Amino acid sequence: PRPVSATANAVELCAAGGAAINQICIANDLGLKVFDLALDIPTGDITEEAALDERGCAATMAFGMEAVAGGADLLCLGDLGVGNSTIAAALSAALFGGKGSDWVGSGSGADTAMMARKAEAVDRTLAFHGAGLDDPLEALRRVGGREFAAICGAILAARMQKIPVLLDGFVATAAAAVLNKADPSAIDHCLLASLSPEPGQAKIAERL
Repeated sequence: PRPVSATANAVELCAAGGAAINQICIANDLGLKVFDLALDIPTGDITEEAALDERGCAATMAFGMEAVAGGADLLCLGDLGVGNSTIAAALSAALFGGKGSDWVGSGSGADTAMMARKAEAVDRTLAFHGAGLDDPLEALRRVGGREFAAICGAILAARMQKIPVLLDGFVATAAAAVLNKADPSAIDHCLLASLSPEPGQAKIAERL
């Protein structure tokens, strides 16, 4: 398959302590948890099948909820994963409408040709799933993948525990948008930490 991302697996870098977030947390005495979401088990190709089955999506959301079980004063959520900006674009299009070119950006360094492939992948995804994307939680299952489901679960757990949440990046914002679509009050405890260079995040922020 032709790639839609230009970088290698950043999760391993973070888990080994070599990512920028590791240094930020060390410098500010912040706790950091890195969750390996079954990297050895690929999710479905969203252009021709659902990313997750119902059981897998529910289990991953529960895993995200359990990640907050120890309590916290503040929860900062982000992702590390190859191709996730393409998935975030597809999920955003499913939630808010539009086509691939409306939502994709350069991600981790995509050139013009790669961005065109990203947009094409989003369009094929929307065409394949059709009306199955009308329900936000079903859109999460079909298009979102594990990182998105786990972030949704963590946001819900934080809501129940009255823990404020900062959302870091396009992926976390797209995941939060799923919950907002299902219940606008579900993310009242969330704020955006920043706006990334990804144009899709700014478009979601306008709608939220």
